Formats: sequence, structure tokens, C-alpha cells
Amino acid sequence: MAREFDIIVYGATGFTGRLVAEYLVASYPSGVKWAMAGRSLSKLEEVRDEIGAPAGAALITANSDDPASLDAMCRRATVVVTTVGPYQLYGSDLVAACAETGTAYVDLCGEPAWMRHMIDAHHETAQKSGARIVFSCGFDSIPFDLGVLSLQQCATAKHGRPAPRVKGRVRVMKGGFSGGTAASLKATLAAAARDPRIVALLTSPFALTPGFSGPHQPTGLLPEYDKSVGAWVAPFIMAPINTKNVHRTNFLLGERYGTDFVYDEMMVAGLGDIGKAAAEAIAKINPLASDKGPKPGEGPSKEERDSGCYDIIFIGEYPDEARVECVVTGDRDPGYGSTSKMIAEAALCLVQDVEGAGGIWTPGALMGDRLRERLVAKAGLTFRVG
Repeated sequence: MAREFDIIVYGATGFTGRLVAEYLVASYPSGVKWAMAGRSLSKLEEVRDEIGAPAGAALITANSDDPASLDAMCRRATVVVTTVGPYQLYGSDLVAACAETGTAYVDLCGEPAWMRHMIDAHHETAQKSGARIVFSCGFDSIPFDLGVLSLQQCATAKHGRPAPRVKGRVRVMKGGFSGGTAASLKATLAAAARDPRIVALLTSPFALTPGFSGPHQPTGLLPEYDKSVGAWVAPFIMAPINTKNVHRTNFLLGERYGTDFVYDEMMVAGLGDIGKAAAEAIAKINPLASDKGPKPGEGPSKEERDSGCYDIIFIGEYPDEARVECVVTGDRDPGYGSTSKMIAEAALCLVQDVEGAGGIWTPGALMGDRLRERLVAKAGLTFRVG
């Protein structure tokens, strides 16, 4: 059934939600029916006016602690975009509402234990209703999920089979993570302290592939010299979520990367002794030890977002030393500028480009090539394979 709105941006009064709404105003002044939603009508009106949205733009009040309001919102949308996190605190009822009403859903979640709980609770319901629920549609984990997908497509075309070993190496990352990411990490650690079962999900590379467990995976927790990039590499804070999503994509695609697929992610720290020292210093950093940086709802200036960027190389290796590469770049800071464009385009991809069965998906498994095309055309990403 046709819905009143193509997209509803839930959390539009928050920092990232506002960026998503602002992107839709600037990039899609016509042709897309969308609305902004949040707890406060007066704050929604302020955001509408400040971002230059039409005076008649639809505003919807909905609250995470009012399931009836979430259900009513979902029934009006083809896709709900939610930036209201931490999702383990504020997102469960919305996923349930989308699954029940057959409404597509995209978020910015980097909380693997909660994601597994949602898969267990709502995947079958979403399959029956046709709801296409897609987690992790921002910097975690679209560049990594689509980077590995792109590499494996190239590897299969060149060598007749996927690369059994793939490394993701972040070479450049200018701009920080969002305040929501830090809040999500803290909420996850607090949940793990209350429930030891969550620790098992956080430490398992296959936490999001129920019924499937592949070979041993590198932890990426210790600095090392990586001959593949000719540099010292250090732990990457987003690896625990990105790697799980990559393995879920492989799982949902019927082990297209192989049942023997091994994948890890690390940051390039530098060359020689300086690179070794930098890698060791990065490994000792506790990202939650400082109160500096943005709080949830806060973020960098437009100038800071626009001056940010990232560059990630994916290296596929074979036992006979054959090699395939994919380089993914983004033209804005990863945590805000690029993320807000990616989640908006993921939502539009669900509206305009792909259908697909209901269930709980990854961006790569459901949207794959079509999303990559949108991101290159609209969102400032590049994918170079060879």
C-alpha cells in the first residue's frame, strides 16, 4: 500500500537528524515526500525554519517511550530514518513497530548485542510483514560493508572465486566520531556489566550470523607491522561492529565470500619507528576516558564537517599471492557530514531503487550495487577496484 510519506526522519531535532533533514531539503527539493518527527512540535518547527524547509513541511510528534505514537508514525511512512540513539535505550519499540507494520527502517546503529537481540526478536515478523530493516547505515558500516562487497565482486570476476582473506585498513580519517557513537559505547559497556551474555556477543565475530560460525578471525587488538600496506597498523575503534556486519552480509548472501572468509580492520599508523610508536600509542587510548568531544546532540561546525574526509583500502589476498584491492573515500567528516548523506541515500534507495524481501538486513546484502551507485552519484563517496 502507498504510504503518505516516502521518508520520515525521526530525531530531526537532534544534531545528526537535523543534518539528514537539511540534506533532504538541499538535495531533494521536489520529488520526495518526507516529514520530520520528534518529541517536541515547537522544536521541530524551529528546525524546519532554520534549515529552510517549506513552511508547510509535515511535522510529526512521536516519542520512544510512547509505542502508540511510534506505531502511528510508522503507518504513515515507506521508510523511517532514525537517528535516536543509543538504540539499545531508545530504539527497540521502533524496530518492533516497523516490523509489525511492514515499514522499512534505517538507522546508524553500532551496537551489535542489541542488533542481535533485534534479529532474534523481529527478523521473522519482518519477513512476514515485508518490513526491510537495515541497521548501520552510516560510517559504521556502509563504507566497509560496500568496500568488501566491491572487492569480492572484482576478485570473483578476475580470479573466479572470492578472496579468502580480506584486510580493511583505514589510511586517512579526518574528523571525529559522533557524540552518539560514544554514548552507544558507554551504554553497551554498562549493559555488558549487567549481563555477561552480552560479552559473548561483543567478542564473537559471528554474533550477527545465527547458526553460522566461520574460521578463527584476527582480533585486531594489538599493533603490528602489516606487509600488505608496508606500515604499522593499530586497533580501529569501529572494527568490532563493522566486521560483524561484513560477516552478516556474507551470511545473508549465502556465504558468497566463502565459508572460509577471514576479515579484519585496523588503522594505518605510519612507517618505521615513528609508525610503530604511533601504533602502540593508539592501542593504549581509551576512547571513553575523556569527556572532550561532542555530547549526543552536539557536533562540529559546517566548516569542520566539510573539511573532513576518509580513505580506506581493502586488500584481498589469495594463498598463491594474487591480490585485489578496493579503495573507498568520502568527502566529508565520517561521523556527521558523510554519515548524514549516507543514511539519507540509503533510505531513498529503499524507496526508489530496491524492493527485496522483508527481514533484518545489512546495507550490502539488500542494497549492494544500487546503493553504491547512489553514494557515488550523490553522497561524495568513491569506490576504486583493481
